[in-house]
Parts: sequence; C-alpha cells; structure tokens
Amino acid sequence: MITTVILSYAGLVLMVALAGIGSAIGVTRGSNATIGALKKNDEAFGSYMLLSALPGTQGLYGFAGFFIINSKGIIGPEMTWTQCSIILAAGLILGIVSLISAFRQSSICANGIAAIGSGFDVFGKTMVLAVFPELYAIIAFAATFLLSAAL
Repeated sequence: MITTVILSYAGLVLMVALAGIGSAIGVTRGSNATIGALKKNDEAFGSYMLLSALPGTQGLYGFAGFFIINSKGIIGPEMTWTQCSIILAAGLILGIVSLISAFRQSSICANGIAAIGSGFDVFGKTMVLAVFPELYAIIAFAATFLLSAAL
C-alpha cells in the first residue's frame, strides 16, 4: 500500500530532520558561547571547540538510525502495517529525543564554555555533566536498533 510507504518514509524523515535540527541548534548555541568566551580567554579554544561540537552527535544518531532501518530494504508497497508502524515509531522516538537531548546538552556546554572563558577549570566536569542528556539520545538510538530487528 502506498500509505505504508509514505508513513514509513515520514518516520525516516522525522528521524533525520529532528535529530539534525537539534544538533544544528545545539552546535550553534555552543559556538555562540565560544565567540563570547574567546574575548576573555582565547587560549582555551580547543576546549571550547570540543564542547561546542558535542551536541552534534545527536544528528549522527539520527542518520545512523536512518541507515540501519533503510538498509533493511523493506520499505515498499508489500510492507505490512506493523512494519510501517515500527518505522514511524522509531523515527518519532529517535527524532524527538535527539532534538531535546541536543538542545538541553547545548545549555550545559554553553555554560561550561562561559565558565572556562572566565578562568574556571571546569572542562572535565562540564564534559561529564554534558554526557547525561546525551545518554537519552543513545538510549533512543538503541531502541531504534532493537525495533529494526523486528522488521
């Protein structure tokens, strides 16, 4: 059925788009904080760059999820409603969780960047704290992987 194909591709589009939007917003927030911090302490650019890039990983999870599901080669007129539902659910789960995770992680990273710019030695602690929101994107990616096994 054409409806199952459309809904399946909608799930994949949501997976990649929402995760990518979250990462784009997250990386931009970190980069904006970096520009402000560079005015105070340009010696710590390497730390700023790593913290700015960290929210970009959620976009990679969205793409990896897309690749895992799309590589199954099952999307087509002969697919079942169950398969379609699994793909749509995986897209929504990974897309929404990655969007929120990247956005929230970027707040932690931006605050850490500002603190490092002010002379505080908080890079390692910021990295540890920034991993917590990412954990949920990893869990959503794992759920996508497990759902794809049912296809």
